[in-house]
Amino acid sequence: MRLLLTLPILLLAACQKPAATQAPAPAENTTAQTPAEAPPVAKPADPAALKNSVVRINSTRQIWNPGQPWEKNPPDKRRALAPIVAPNRVLTTAEMVADAINLELESTDGTRFTQAKIIAVDYEVNLALIAPTSDEEGEKFFQGTTPLEVAEPSSLGQTLEIYQVEDNGVPLVTSGTIRSIDVASNFLPGQSFLTYLVKASMQSAASSYSLPVLRQGKLAGMLISYDSKDQICDVAATDLISRFIKATASEKYQGIPSLGVAVSRTENPSFRQWLKLTDDQGGLYISTVRKGGAADAAGVKKGDVLLAVDGNPIDRRGYYQHPLYGSLFWGHLIRGEKAAGETIKLSLLRDGKPLEITATLTREEEHEKLVPNHTFGRAPNFLVKGGFIFQELTRPLLEAYGENWSSNAPLNLLDAYENPDQYEGKVDRIIFLSGAIPTPATIGYERLRNLIVRKVNGKDITNMKSLIDAFDSNLQEIHSIEFDEDNLKIHLDETISTAVDSQLLQRGLPRLSRAE
Repeated sequence: MRLLLTLPILLLAACQKPAATQAPAPAENTTAQTPAEAPPVAKPADPAALKNSVVRINSTRQIWNPGQPWEKNPPDKRRALAPIVAPNRVLTTAEMVADAINLELESTDGTRFTQAKIIAVDYEVNLALIAPTSDEEGEKFFQGTTPLEVAEPSSLGQTLEIYQVEDNGVPLVTSGTIRSIDVASNFLPGQSFLTYLVKASMQSAASSYSLPVLRQGKLAGMLISYDSKDQICDVAATDLISRFIKATASEKYQGIPSLGVAVSRTENPSFRQWLKLTDDQGGLYISTVRKGGAADAAGVKKGDVLLAVDGNPIDRRGYYQHPLYGSLFWGHLIRGEKAAGETIKLSLLRDGKPLEITATLTREEEHEKLVPNHTFGRAPNFLVKGGFIFQELTRPLLEAYGENWSSNAPLNLLDAYENPDQYEGKVDRIIFLSGAIPTPATIGYERLRNLIVRKVNGKDITNMKSLIDAFDSNLQEIHSIEFDEDNLKIHLDETISTAVDSQLLQRGLPRLSRAE
């Protein structure tokens, strides 16, 4: 989870490029993105009138304790200013509602309140749509309000207006210019989408995790983060906002599709020669094809070179030329413009020979991943047995090792996270022993931790439910636990561990297991 700065607005200071787990981050785009002629500056809308088109969101969130998965950390509060985008519907960021135990809408003058619920949320895109929990209360709350229209896509050099409302009700408008347009990650690492980089000097106002961004009185984006030093705002682009709102109007929000590949750039001359690429060809080397993904189903193979998507040539660094935005990272062709179920044409080079493949895009659900990147809204699965603590490996657990978790986390767990191929098809989740509480059942094993479980009582462990079943179905007095590391095998006395479990419950542990 990213750190938040205590500034006039509580927003992140830096923008991220696509993470290496999906595809190696491209080098800085050296293509100049400066408009030939600055467009005329339009007259901004009346700030006072816009107060009827925005509301405040008050969120109370509470996350699970990574080290003690049976309990939650103390709650904290967040506050944001959000646009009304449809009758009784408010748009905000997914970060604002992640792990929320209470959501409340508040009028900008602080006189009206109503409880809210999530209608749709996409943590990858970092957008959410919320509404009042009660239709009757919602009608009263939204009486006299006017939803904002979504603007047409913005372009380089255009002026955007960042809208704020101070606690005393005074509206503030900060104008800024779009300096560049890129594909960037603003919440979840590795999830990159179209973003405006806006140069603006933010004014002091009520603290907010996100703010509406306007153009000529219409919604042009959502402010995701602000770098006070460089005075650069990251704004979720109009295209993304429009697409999300349109998609959530259907009965079931489908989410963003993926191709299911990892790629590498092809700038190295020797590498290009080995791939049989000519000087006038760009291309990305496909280093991984996810089993069961869209590319795999279409017949894409590791070692292929991706030359173009739907006729758009991709250069050696992974960029293509967008007709409106200029040079963009190639992922936008799929994740920014397509929906699950749609097809794309892939132009490949295989063993030096051109090949055309049509792929049907699918969505990779987070809960289906071997190691989930996030677990928002889901309680962690775990088992406490005799003092041993078993957990499912997730990225949030790895991030609990601190800011430098990718270096400080245990190497075997990092390897499982970065190289899931060695486990896919064999297990549904990585189950590991995260630690041991000193008890009579764990004597001699107190220092064991971060070991991946392979078998319990001779049974293969594929997820938390199979681990619990392996213990429960054993008719012997002694349990055997086998780990991947060094073929280590330990034993656990059932009588002693049962007595320990009873004592742990008596001492305040709310439960011993969860497998949902």
